[in-house]
Amino acid sequence: MRTLVIVDDHAGFRSSARELLELDAFEVVGEAGDGAAALAAVARLAPEVVLLDIGLPDMSGFEVSERLALAGTGTIVVLVSSRSPDQISVRATRCGAAGFIAKDDLSGAALEALLAGAA
Repeated sequence: MRTLVIVDDHAGFRSSARELLELDAFEVVGEAGDGAAALAAVARLAPEVVLLDIGLPDMSGFEVSERLALAGTGTIVVLVSSRSPDQISVRATRCGAAGFIAKDDLSGAALEALLAGAA
């Protein structure tokens, strides 16, 4: 079971993503609603994976991903957004993220496939 932190400024999305991913053998060990809380949660909880929204109130998900990469946490970052993948995919890899999943396409299987490809 992979450990996961979900970062999104919408509590409803965090809740539905938690339910969905816990059904698919992910252990959600924490949640955060902004970038600063995400950085603190990763430092405190050391999850294997961070599911990270791009649009956060205090900084972008790209910036959070870059900071995690520079900190050398070893946490795999997967960006999520309701925006088109065409707008995100190239920038996702530049900021140290393993990849991108559109919120509408999020599932345990999609996340595992992305993680397997990043390994």
